[in-house]
Amino acid sequence: MNKTLQMVDLRAQTAAIRPDLDAAIAAVLDRGAFVRGPFVAAFEADLAAYVEGLGSTEPVYALGVGNGTDALQIALMALGVKAGDEVVCPSFTFVATAEAAAVLGAKPVFVDIDPETFNLDPDLLHAALTTRTKAVVPVHMFGQCADMTAIRAVCDPLGIPVVEDAAQAIGSTWQGRPAGVMGDLTCLSFYPSKNLGAFGDGGAVLTTDEDLASKTRQIANHGSAKKYHHTTVGVNSRLDAIQASILSVHLGHLPAWIDARRAAASCYDAHLADLEDVTRPRRENDARHVFHQYTIRVSADVRDGLRDHLKAQGVPTMIYYPEPIHQMPPYLGPALPETERACREVLSLPMHPHLSIADTEYVAGHVRSYLEAGVPVAA
Repeated sequence: MNKTLQMVDLRAQTAAIRPDLDAAIAAVLDRGAFVRGPFVAAFEADLAAYVEGLGSTEPVYALGVGNGTDALQIALMALGVKAGDEVVCPSFTFVATAEAAAVLGAKPVFVDIDPETFNLDPDLLHAALTTRTKAVVPVHMFGQCADMTAIRAVCDPLGIPVVEDAAQAIGSTWQGRPAGVMGDLTCLSFYPSKNLGAFGDGGAVLTTDEDLASKTRQIANHGSAKKYHHTTVGVNSRLDAIQASILSVHLGHLPAWIDARRAAASCYDAHLADLEDVTRPRRENDARHVFHQYTIRVSADVRDGLRDHLKAQGVPTMIYYPEPIHQMPPYLGPALPETERACREVLSLPMHPHLSIADTEYVAGHVRSYLEAGVPVAA
């Protein structure tokens, strides 16, 4: 009998902590403080403390904003990115990473990825830099940090700021340091399906630089540090109090949820280990992967057939990402072979904290049954 699994099971997640969520939302309604105010401030403090607790040696400043895309734009604005500048980033990611630069009139310059981690390849970074480069934005793809040591080794001598796009990677670490403190600024998304998700849109900007923290807060508030006094061009981007109260509850469960994701990933690893036609996610020795996605690679010749087979067995899958940004009309750029190959081969399997061992066995079993049925695989 077929199962019906969820790619992300938000209903189960909510049901498990519903009383705490109801109480948090009721507190906001009772207080009547819906924009900024104590609930947002409390979440920002909790978020900063969480990141500090993962291994930061410096105080962390956190600013809640409207969404992850806003976080990216605000971070670039705080660094002074403007029309005619260049911002270096991967093409194998969601479009918002490049879009945030483009809306400011800057040109996204794309760098190819490491085929094993899907993250920006530091060995290719230097060649992409010019005198117009004003920021580098590595994306911590699928929950694993990019090689921030190598990236900073290229950027720091040239005085080029680094912005971490950690929309998929809150709770991850690189060489004992958490995502959120390794760049000049870090951007988070709290879209509901993220490891730390709200019940709508939300995002945050993190930094250990007090001056940049003040700049981002001012920019996000119409360029105002004092009411009705605007000293710079800004935007209106606010995390509302109800979302902040929900996120505060979720943040308390995040460590356990990450542990559950990592355990599910280990189960997948074990069940898929001997399949030569499947490349499992690589876990870097220096990194703590938080598995926002569990993404395998299979031959482009069999991916769509495998996906159809899994769907027929009640197993949803997703392709992150089917088209690289540098092949989209607004962002056309030179060929990136590894990025393009990844787009043809990746397949993300169900991943969430409520995935059972039996669920992972079921999914892996049907991956195996399809690939062992004699489906031709390209050399």
